[in-house]
Amino acid sequence: MRRALASLYQACGALAAVFLVGVCLSSLYSMGGALFGYVARSADDFGGFCMAASSFLALAYTFGSGEHIRVTLFLEKLHGAPRRGLELWCLVAGTFLSGYFAFYSVKMTWQSWQFNELSQGLVPIPMWIPQIGMALGTTVLFIAMLEKLVDVARGGAFVKEVDAKDAHIER
Repeated sequence: MRRALASLYQACGALAAVFLVGVCLSSLYSMGGALFGYVARSADDFGGFCMAASSFLALAYTFGSGEHIRVTLFLEKLHGAPRRGLELWCLVAGTFLSGYFAFYSVKMTWQSWQFNELSQGLVPIPMWIPQIGMALGTTVLFIAMLEKLVDVARGGAFVKEVDAKDAHIER
């Protein structure tokens, strides 16, 4: 099961990279329009849709890789059972919030499809199409958070911390 979930997270990360390339292509198309004197219709809309999809689809991949920003101001001062309890509390809160966000993202996408909501740009696009990236990304993040919560509750490690010397930070 873990291997299947890891593959799901990697697939979402790869999709995020594809949409990031879409942002680049949209920007190049828009700049080409300005350079060669044509109107790049809705290039900024498509770039925004690609950016949103890329951001949300990358959430589960970065969480699973331990790359999310963690504020460890309090955690680093705790050891043993108190630290584990606070980490579990953070995972419970994060799982709840990501589940809440995923539920309403899917609901919003579904309602956009039901009402046939269109984008406001020069090229009208059904809004449920770009909203799929957000709905999928938040749902997969919820699955990743739930998986980590179950793992930590069973005694597993919380998140692999990156040491400052291993982070390749130039000083």
